[in-house]
Amino acid sequence: MERVFRSFKSEWMPKQGYRDLHEATRDIGRYLMSYYNRQRPHSYNAGLPPELAEKRLNKLSGNS
Repeated sequence: MERVFRSFKSEWMPKQGYRDLHEATRDIGRYLMSYYNRQRPHSYNAGLPPELAEKRLNKLSGNS
């Protein structure tokens, strides 16, 4: 989790912070569910985002 938060703070979070809790909640959800899981390449997954890496693993193991 520490790596996720470090990536979030350095890649996504506005430098001036958020105006309110609603804005922060919406933006953090967007980062985690849309960008981090579906688009951001991860070196651990051979450059694939987690969602694609999981789909590939499921296909190889026959769990798709």
